[in-house]
Amino acid sequence: MNDIIKKKFLLHVCCGPCSIAIFEELSAQFDVTVHFYNPNIHPETEYHKRKVEVIKICQELNIPVVEEEYEVKEWFKKIVGYENELEGGKRCDICFHMRLEKAAQYAKDNGFEYFSTSLTSGWNKKAAIINPIGVEIGKQYGVKFYEEDWKKKGRQEKARQLIKEKNIYTQDYCGCTYSRIRNYEE
Repeated sequence: MNDIIKKKFLLHVCCGPCSIAIFEELSAQFDVTVHFYNPNIHPETEYHKRKVEVIKICQELNIPVVEEEYEVKEWFKKIVGYENELEGGKRCDICFHMRLEKAAQYAKDNGFEYFSTSLTSGWNKKAAIINPIGVEIGKQYGVKFYEEDWKKKGRQEKARQLIKEKNIYTQDYCGCTYSRIRNYEE
């Protein structure tokens, strides 16, 4: 029997709804491990809700999950001065960079050939901004960043269907306290 060895792929994941539709697609091509590093998510109860959903989905699909430390203080230090930015502004760029850098470091340290993120599946998350950050960081760490806009090719529709079928918790804001405040003000 000729077994094909799949290349190791680390997927940074922010939540269940943003990742559920892409797990199967990636797993068909790669040996996928999920990387949960999201110090931006507030409050901590929300962080745990999202983490529990990701772990539940991954267990069902037999995908390993790596959880990094919840470095909330580090996140707040990095975004000082950008608290009043609108979602999609400089604060988000800093946040993307922080999370992708942690994923790239883990990928490098643990022999992954590729890494990527589910962030580009979010409605307000632009692949044109996130992917170049990932490519740059990948070059710094010597790990290939897999560029994709996970919103495309029917994936959002598939995600909505799977979320409903599997009763996946769906949040109503991006994750950080500032997006939460803005969401509830509108």
